[in-house]
Amino acid sequence: MARTHLVWDWNGTLLDDLSLVVSSTNQTFAAIGGRSVDSDEHRRRFRRPVSEFYAEILERAITEEEFEELDRIFHEAYRMGLTTIPLAADAEAAIRSWPGSQSLLSMWFHEELVPAVESRGLAGVFARIDGRPTEVDGGLKAAHLARHLSQLDVPGEQAILIGDSIDDADAAASVGARCVLYTGGFTDPVRLRESGAPVADSLMEAVSLAKAL
Repeated sequence: MARTHLVWDWNGTLLDDLSLVVSSTNQTFAAIGGRSVDSDEHRRRFRRPVSEFYAEILERAITEEEFEELDRIFHEAYRMGLTTIPLAADAEAAIRSWPGSQSLLSMWFHEELVPAVESRGLAGVFARIDGRPTEVDGGLKAAHLARHLSQLDVPGEQAILIGDSIDDADAAASVGARCVLYTGGFTDPVRLRESGAPVADSLMEAVSLAKAL
């Protein structure tokens, strides 16, 4: 029987960056006269495509050109704080506890993701690391996951994704993979539990649930 492959999400899952994401989002909104959000509201409302999340908070439509500018502002603010952001408390232990192969898939820029992962002591841990391949991409994760698994030569039904968003669950479903959702990231736990996917309050618990699937 083929062994199950584990795909980790990065932002909000292995990387404990919710506070930085919220502050960077607020800098983005402030640049165009928008209001700020706190962590709780961000967790309740955030979704992909990101332009829809922005439009909901700003209470108006966002053009493609405007989103490109907002995306640039967000990522400049995020980069400024990224070097001080730690891994989730039990991230390393959770990674070590998985008995099979594992990889990492993020919507962060690929050329910046790899050194960020390696600088946190995770060099050589993952069979593959993939970030977002384009300059502006606030869209869905499904196509990225399909490409990631194809590069690994792992069929979807042999994969489990651990992530922190409904988009992670939707991406997993789109390729026939399973998913465990983690409450410590960008999404309100109530929303995660409504998805029907298994939900964990720690990464160690997430791996335990993944093993049982």
